[in-house]
Amino acid sequence: MSFGKTTPILRIFDEAKALEFYLDFLGFTLDWQQRFEENFPLYLQVSRDACVLHLSEHHGDSSPGAEKLAA
Repeated sequence: MSFGKTTPILRIFDEAKALEFYLDFLGFTLDWQQRFEENFPLYLQVSRDACVLHLSEHHGDSSPGAEKLAA
């Protein structure tokens, strides 16, 4: 059995604050973003070096208070 890379999905509640934190403070790059219509939830990917994260405003994605650990 072998495993490929995993990409965690992290829930966001404020687009502007999330982008400020991940792009400006942590230095990630915005790779792509998807929103079906203007007032629909945002789904996007950011990356920095080998670290890739998906950020989502969708109600069912991830859970507030969930923990992600990297070793």
